[in-house]
Order: sequence, then structure tokens, then C-alpha cells
Amino acid sequence: MSRKYFGTDGIRGTANTPPMTPEIAMRLGMAAGKYFRRGGSRRHSVVIGKDTRLSGYMIEPALVAGFTSVGMDVTLFGPLPTPGVAMMTRSLRADLGVMISASHNSFEDNGLKLFGPDGFKLSDDIELEIESRMDRALDDKLAAPEALGRARRVDDAQARYVEIVKATFPRGMRLSGLRVCIDCANGAAYKVAPAALYELGAEVFPIGVNPDGFNINREVGSTDTLALREAVLKYRADIGIALDGDADRCILVDEKGNEIDGDQLIGLVATHWQAAKQLSKKGVVTTVMSNLGLEKYLGSLGLTLERTKVGDRYVVERMREGGFNLGGEQSGHIVLSDYATTGDGLIAALQVLAVLVESGKPLSEVARVFEPIPQKLVNVRYSSGAPLDEASVKDTIAAVEKRLGSSGRLVIRKSGTEPLIRVMAEAENADDMENAVNEIADAVRKVS
Repeated sequence: MSRKYFGTDGIRGTANTPPMTPEIAMRLGMAAGKYFRRGGSRRHSVVIGKDTRLSGYMIEPALVAGFTSVGMDVTLFGPLPTPGVAMMTRSLRADLGVMISASHNSFEDNGLKLFGPDGFKLSDDIELEIESRMDRALDDKLAAPEALGRARRVDDAQARYVEIVKATFPRGMRLSGLRVCIDCANGAAYKVAPAALYELGAEVFPIGVNPDGFNINREVGSTDTLALREAVLKYRADIGIALDGDADRCILVDEKGNEIDGDQLIGLVATHWQAAKQLSKKGVVTTVMSNLGLEKYLGSLGLTLERTKVGDRYVVERMREGGFNLGGEQSGHIVLSDYATTGDGLIAALQVLAVLVESGKPLSEVARVFEPIPQKLVNVRYSSGAPLDEASVKDTIAAVEKRLGSSGRLVIRKSGTEPLIRVMAEAENADDMENAVNEIADAVRKVS
């Protein structure tokens, strides 16, 4: 069944343009509310968090109207990281959790991520069922006046999340003496991330903590680390931590100002968890985008690497199926299922900080655990149509694949959150990799 509203990570789009309009948000609330109110006569509830985008003020009340109209009680958190919403869904025994965020996208976009009562993102089947109800939501029977839902705001969600995050740090260990730069991307973690690090003893230098509704992810955050790299050098920090707009991913910067991606973080955590006998399985789960160098490195440790489609939800699904407790994406989604049900940038960073404290070594010495195979990703924006279905593009991809043979790898896919074709090539020879990416990207541009 084709999807009309949901993509690879909930619903996402430009604010005030379908599917990210108040009407569609209200219909989602009505449809999801009816789905999760099935069975029993008890009160049913939903929790809602958001990041700092201006359009959150428009989407949030629309959701509240939808949920309360079908009899769902609503608890509003205000700005809170996506993993915090997942945690609070389970902690408060809510039937559903909703995060209003477009993650690493600019302020013009917004999105809706949904979590079930177990704190995990909804399955494809449940999303499709909710989607099928959305178009008829306005015609369905609503709650009687006496059965309408109630809405309330809570003030302690951020404090509760900080305490949960701090509890994932090794007991008895402190960050005293460490200088930490934290870039909150002017997003959902702008209060909680600096607070958690400070309370664990670090000397904290925050940037990206002055949201104005428009500056989320603008020249800050995990997708643009220049400001963080400059801050690390300016403040002589031991580590820089870059979160994205909803704080479910992180990218690190070492004391020399060099960026460290999610693949290296997964390799680092896997190394130390294996030594500490913390890995539940002799392997980790990543996506097709992870560098082949990581796979070879893990193999040298006797660990396997299992790949999924792009999207942390698919990583989590495979982790649950196979009993893995470590997985993630090159982009910085690191899933540590002993602590969280989805990617959590702050918790992932704390695992690295624990290694720094324990080893006494600088980040530059401990975080680069493998040598990446040359890899490049190019995003090609398109306006309409299906570029990957064009014969000329297919022919180009086939020719490049044949030329690379067993010495390289291609991953070409349509983004599930933006009108982009993502072209990734990997090859032992850097020139072969560069030529492969450019050739395919040019072919896509010609038909876009």
C-alpha cells in the first residue's frame, strides 16, 4: 500500500503546506486518537513534545484539538528532545507519544514522529492503519461533550529527562576537569543538554542555545559543525558535541577541531562494550550508508555488522528482532537500547565521555578506531517526477556499478524526508569514488 502522509520517519513537510498543515495535524490527532482508544473504558492519553520551530505553535494546538475531540487526554511538554518524548510516553504510561519536529531540517519544515506505549516508533502497519483513517476522520463520530479529552502542561518533563540521561553515565564517575563544548542547534535540547553535562561535573561551553523560532539548525548543529569546531579551539575544549534540532543524533569534534562521525562512534562504543562484556550480541546494526571500513574493523574484533534500510526506525526494528543493544547511523543516530528506545545524541555522547574519563587519553587518540574507505555522499534536489526511474539514470548507474566491480559500492536512494536523491559511492580508490558520485549525480540533475 502506498503512503500518502507518512515517510521514513513520520510525517514531514514545509509548514503550512500539505502534509504539514493544521488541518492534517488535527486529522492525525483524531485518527491516531481513535486507533489508540480501542478497548476498555479507562481514560486514554497522549504526550506531546516539540522543538523550537515557529510552526510548532501552529501544529501543537491543532493536534490537541484532534486528540481531545475523540476523547484523548493530552499532556504537553514544550521543548524536549525526541528521545525524551519516547521515554516520557513509557514512563507516564501514555497510549501514544508525539514529537513535533523536522529533526535536522531548517525552520521552514516541520514534522510529526509517533511513539507507541512502549516508547518505540510505530510500525509501518500501524502508520498505514492511522493513515487510512485520516481522510475520513472529519466524518467519523466524535466524543460526546462529557467525554471530551483534557489538556494540561507539565513543567518537570525536562528535569525528569535530565535525571534519566545522567543515570546512564557510569555510577561514581564524574566529568570533573573536562571542558565540553555543546552545540544544541538552537533546538529541543537547548536547556537540557548543558544542564546534564554541568550537573555531571563538566565545565560547559554551550552554543546554539538561543532559539528564536527561525534559527534551528542554522549554521549550527550536527549537519554544520563549523561553529562547534571553532568553539572547541577557542575554549580549548576536550570535546565538542553537536546535536541536531530534536537531539536524537550527535556528531563529535575532537580537541584538535576534527569532526568524528557516527560510524566512528559506533566503532568506539562497540570496542569498549565488547571489552566490558556489555554487548548483548557479537555484532551491531547499521544502515547501508555505513562505511565499509567500519564493517572490516568490527570483523577484526570478531563482531558482525548487519545493515538495514536508511532510517533509525529500521535499525531499531532489526535490533529488537536480533537482540542487539548497539546500532546506529553514520549521520549520528546512535541507538543504545539498554538506555533508550530511539537514537539519543546526549546519551551517546556520555558513553564517549565515559571512555575519555576512564582512559585519560584525548579524544583524538581514542575516537578514530578505523580508517574509512573513501566515501562521498551528494544530495541532488529535484522538483518533480521520479528521477531514479528515468532510463538514462538507470543506464548510468548500471555502467558505474560494472566499472567499480568488487572494489566499490553504490547506494542511490530517494530521501524519505526531503525532495532529494542521495547518491553515495564508496571505493578503495578515491578517484574512482569521486568519478562515480559525480557521474551519477550529473545524470540525475539532467532529468530533475
